[in-house]
Amino acid sequence: MDVEARPPEPDWLIERGLSGRDTAYVHVGGCWNAGKRSKGVTQEQALHALAEGGKPCPQCEPDNALGFLD
Repeated sequence: MDVEARPPEPDWLIERGLSGRDTAYVHVGGCWNAGKRSKGVTQEQALHALAEGGKPCPQCEPDNALGFLD
């Protein structure tokens, strides 16, 4: 696959738990610590996941990048 043909990297990622339903972590797009069960989401979805109890990744700190306050 040509590098130019790849879709752009998402700005935000949600990593699901083993069940596939629960949010394990929220990541900034491109985070080196995002697992294989991560999916690109919108900013609104990332904020919603944090508000619903999703944990922010301690490496990329998406809560700070999103301006999310507990």
